[in-house]
Amino acid sequence: MQYKTIEDLGNLNGKVVMLRADLNVPMDENFKVTNTARIDRTVPTIKELMSKGAKVVVISHFGRPEGKGDMKNSLSHIVKDLEKSLGHKVVFVDDCIGEKVAAAIKAMSNDEVLLLENLRFYNEEKKGDEAFAKELTAPVDAYVSDAFSTAHRAHASMVAAVKTKPAAFGRLMEEEVNALSKGLNDPQRPLMAIVGGSKVSTKLDLLNNLVKKVDKLVISGGMAHTFMKANGIDTVNEANSLVQMDMIDTAKEIMATAKANNCDIILPEDVVVSKEFKAGAEHKTVDLSNIPAEGWSLLDVGEKTIKAINAKMDECKTLVWNGPLGVFELKPFDTATNAVAQHAAERTQAGKLMTVAGGGDTVSALSNAGVENKFTYISTAGGAFLEWMEGKELPGVAVLKK
Repeated sequence: MQYKTIEDLGNLNGKVVMLRADLNVPMDENFKVTNTARIDRTVPTIKELMSKGAKVVVISHFGRPEGKGDMKNSLSHIVKDLEKSLGHKVVFVDDCIGEKVAAAIKAMSNDEVLLLENLRFYNEEKKGDEAFAKELTAPVDAYVSDAFSTAHRAHASMVAAVKTKPAAFGRLMEEEVNALSKGLNDPQRPLMAIVGGSKVSTKLDLLNNLVKKVDKLVISGGMAHTFMKANGIDTVNEANSLVQMDMIDTAKEIMATAKANNCDIILPEDVVVSKEFKAGAEHKTVDLSNIPAEGWSLLDVGEKTIKAINAKMDECKTLVWNGPLGVFELKPFDTATNAVAQHAAERTQAGKLMTVAGGGDTVSALSNAGVENKFTYISTAGGAFLEWMEGKELPGVAVLKK
């Protein structure tokens, strides 16, 4: 599928370009940005537009203000971080529509960037309101959409605004779509997916799509417990695991679909159990037949499972990853996630595997494993990445098809 890119906008010299970014970054109670990744990954598009002679006006959402302005959710807090990453002055305007914005654009110099206030201070943004979108883009000549992580939402800035002016993908959006397409839509095979999560019920669409597309599917995290039970592992129960008894038949149906589509499902062969849900808690690795009935909880998978996953990975050319293998936030229950992530990173660096990962927990888990810069591509998106993997068309992507 071909999409509109910056090249399709033609000569931008002297033009005003509005850039829809995702600057929804984590911030502490003192309004200090704790992770600048989303800012840093937006900067290349801003710099390229400036290098083409455009004046760049950046817009974004931030937090959940529910249509009301408040200092807690103001984008003014990220001005210094954006300036530092960009290397140019950033002028902040405490609105995103109206005369104040138009006046600020007229006053812009070529060496500065305008950052407008939180889009979600207006309810019209989340409603996808067309009149709001027209007012948003009224003072600009072109529109660049670079917020893939919000592309699953048909918000005004993601869909309606794109239709009001000549528009295109930014470089980050382009990167995301290309990487995810290569990872899932047109991969080098064999293709493996690792999917983790606490509940089967939250990833039904994802699992049902993947078993028809991938060659090998690792089901991990708490939702693996339901599949283990469905697979006849009677030692798994509601006292020691996150098994969803009402999803047993669904798990069986998913496994049957996988078999019909020649998808090899990989489940735990051994597990790490602990008496307490805390770092450094007493723990032991047990085979599936020896899982204690109660008093212990399943918090990770063991060495046998790690070896089995890595051996299957060695047969593959592409890996798509969403979700950790265990409770990676608590040591030593990050052992399996770290070991598999590091093996994937080694194969990636050796040119033997293309690796694409995404989702908030996944990015944190890969960072914890020290491999966040060693995968082929790590998406900035959570929900959008998940919906792409579910096979859904994202409104913010579809609107920029050629």
